[in-house]
Amino acid sequence: MFDLSEESPADWWEVEALYDLCFAPGRTALSSYRLRDGVEPVRGLSMVARDREGILAGAIRYWPVQVGDAPALLLGPVAVHPTHQGEGLGALLIQGSLERAVALGWERVMLVGDAPYYRRFGFEPLQGVVMPPPTNPDRVLGQALRAGAWDGVTGNVTRVPG
Repeated sequence: MFDLSEESPADWWEVEALYDLCFAPGRTALSSYRLRDGVEPVRGLSMVARDREGILAGAIRYWPVQVGDAPALLLGPVAVHPTHQGEGLGALLIQGSLERAVALGWERVMLVGDAPYYRRFGFEPLQGVVMPPPTNPDRVLGQALRAGAWDGVTGNVTRVPG
């Protein structure tokens, strides 16, 4: 039904247009975007999904960040075109990319989002992990991709130099 592939440089503007469609116009003012400025998405994890006609139906990106001294992935944004919402494509993108992250040796992933939605993918609230303001701390979620990977990891989330 959908063809999942790694996002290529040729996909960039089409993915940006999808994000503009799916999110509020001020999305780039969010604190998570300050962690992405001037940093390339993680190769092998940022993915696109196209329908049978080759039209972009969904996308997910990951960014490298630091939590204290520990490297981590920052998941997001993930978006599904409104014409394909409710078809399980968001779950396919999240689960498929998390499996890739494990295969690539990443140990921990985090995001800012709704706990009830992301809990089904294994995300839980992170204690002591501080996103740049004004982020609601209840929305800072994480998942250990290796057992115990979040144990003892606390501190400010900072940008990895590009």
